[in-house]
Amino acid sequence: MGSHYPEGEEPTDEDLQATFADTVEALAAAEVPYLLIGGLSASAFARPRITDDIDVFVRPDMARKVLQALAGAGFETEETDDRWLFKAFKRGVLVDVIFRSSGDVYLDDEMLERADMQEHWGVTAPLVSPEDLLVIKAVATTEHGSHHWYDALAVIARCPLDWAYLMRRARQAGPRRVLSLLLYAESNDLAVPAEVIEALFEVVHPQLKDSLDVPAPNGRTPKEEART
Repeated sequence: MGSHYPEGEEPTDEDLQATFADTVEALAAAEVPYLLIGGLSASAFARPRITDDIDVFVRPDMARKVLQALAGAGFETEETDDRWLFKAFKRGVLVDVIFRSSGDVYLDDEMLERADMQEHWGVTAPLVSPEDLLVIKAVATTEHGSHHWYDALAVIARCPLDWAYLMRRARQAGPRRVLSLLLYAESNDLAVPAEVIEALFEVVHPQLKDSLDVPAPNGRTPKEEART
């Protein structure tokens, strides 16, 4: 994963930590509901890795209020792309204000209810749940963003997951991509409940559901064979 900054202009750890504290303080003062996603959440739930920016996930109707709150706290701000992303800067540190993630994932009440309050750099802030992080990462994966895929795999490896909730979110945002991720996870000997893969497969290929229930000459259905 490449840096978000030109070579030689990367912020120091001290600048990153101070800007993180300022970000959390500004959003708390503005009473804006938000979740932290990106590298900070990946480090908490998936795998330790270096992060050099701050990713804040907000509702679309709150995005400009967030920019105003950050501007009031001394950040430089810009409305980068009104379809999904604004940016703010302080001490050379980038804060991404994201209001539509890949796959048309938007912040909603259920995601906020499942926020995980954790302390990072001495500051307590709401992190996106492991399940929502997995879906966001799976859907966001691209050729140049392959780290998202491996972050999602690490979530499976490290976190006890609410699989029913995960399936519900995957149906909404990216059932094919999440199904692919879970099958790949199984190929790496990570534990994934068979019923989760079966349920997502039926969402992706409903036309094949009946064929999976047709008994073969041995009396067993393809679905039963797959479970042995």
